[in-house]
Amino acid sequence: MTSAPANILIADDQRDVLEALRLLLKAEGFLSQQVTSPEELLEAVGAGDFDVVLIDLNYTRDTTSGSEGLDLLERLIELDSQLPVVVMTAWASVEVAVEAMRRGARDFVEKPWDNARLVSILRTQIALRRALRRGERLAEENRLLRGDGDEPAFIAEAASMRPVVELIERIGPSSANVLITGENGTGKGVVAHRLHRISARGDRPMVTVNAGGLVATVFESELFGHVAGAFTDAQEDRVGRFELADGGTLFLDEIANVPLEQQAKLLRVVETGELERVGSSKTRRVDVRLLTATNANLLAEVEAGRFRRDLYFRLNTVEVTIPPLAQRQEDILPLAEYFLARHFATHDRPARDFSPSARQALLEQSWPGNVRQLSHATERAVLMVRGDRIEVADLGLAPDPETQGEEATSTLDELSLEEVERLLIRKALARCGGKVSEAARQLGLSRSALYRRLDKHGL
Repeated sequence: MTSAPANILIADDQRDVLEALRLLLKAEGFLSQQVTSPEELLEAVGAGDFDVVLIDLNYTRDTTSGSEGLDLLERLIELDSQLPVVVMTAWASVEVAVEAMRRGARDFVEKPWDNARLVSILRTQIALRRALRRGERLAEENRLLRGDGDEPAFIAEAASMRPVVELIERIGPSSANVLITGENGTGKGVVAHRLHRISARGDRPMVTVNAGGLVATVFESELFGHVAGAFTDAQEDRVGRFELADGGTLFLDEIANVPLEQQAKLLRVVETGELERVGSSKTRRVDVRLLTATNANLLAEVEAGRFRRDLYFRLNTVEVTIPPLAQRQEDILPLAEYFLARHFATHDRPARDFSPSARQALLEQSWPGNVRQLSHATERAVLMVRGDRIEVADLGLAPDPETQGEEATSTLDELSLEEVERLLIRKALARCGGKVSEAARQLGLSRSALYRRLDKHGL
């Protein structure tokens, strides 16, 4: 999926020049708007959104000096210093064009212009303009530490996160499929959002699906859609997640839990970009960047015959592995402060800060539930705090098996039923290497029931 067509504003007092440029740019797939005077140009810039402006340097005041165009250039830069301006000049006034470059023009073309050179210059400036806008969006995301907006904050100050950040910045702008791995609660969804936002698809939809939560009977309908009458409950046509994400990004979480019989259908869409809605023979094409995540060792699942090898390699163009929070000590307090501000705003409570002892307790916790557990602990503190600061008791931190060993077991009689359940689930996940299906079997629960408890306890 290509991004929206670039919009170019052209200013020249000769209508035949404007028409020639309009036809050229239309043939190259650009949108354009034409004006004949500096006043019209400034009005258009104030009212519209353009990727680049192409201006002549001479208008009605004179025909050779270029002073009118230089004045216009300065006024344009005052309006928007980041708007690329390309100037047009006759061959005899190249010196004026050089002066325009000194005053802020990005490039110049001589009249009569060479079509290929002009289009190349415009494409370069458009690409730079859009890259700058993506950079501005990233800067805005980095200001989310106070919890403003809906986009999850990407906090990665720990040394262990530097390779992750570098890899994300390298592969993010591409359309490559990415497999995101790491323990439950490490922030795989946040990384997926980051990859989407810094890509050329960042202004297109990102659709998220918990693949592990889809039962086989609805898998195809959810991902590929269906037509009315395809099955008993299909009252009307439904668009699937792949079509909803067309032109953007589809994030499939818990990809290791996709049933083996459904993996072949997923593989076909990944390979060809083609799908049919359930109950329809009409082939539809989609252009989707696929991001997937799992806490399982997917290669081991391949070797065990539970995951298709060809699908694994299609999904795993690049793998990003997120370390557990216990290995991100420098991130614990910044993350806690971010969650604190966000939860105070959500629950409309007066803001509080952590006491020194609460901060120390946060740093000493091993956080087996990772970032998600930290978020739940801070939310509990927001709801429980009574004083001027959040204290250790407000956090409700259960005894930590990784730091207390047998002492934690000996205090089970001091825990609530909910805290005991949470502790047992954590131990089952640890025994099973984070495999939800196996942990559910050991605990005597269905996989969906365990998922509900994982969400409830922030694990």
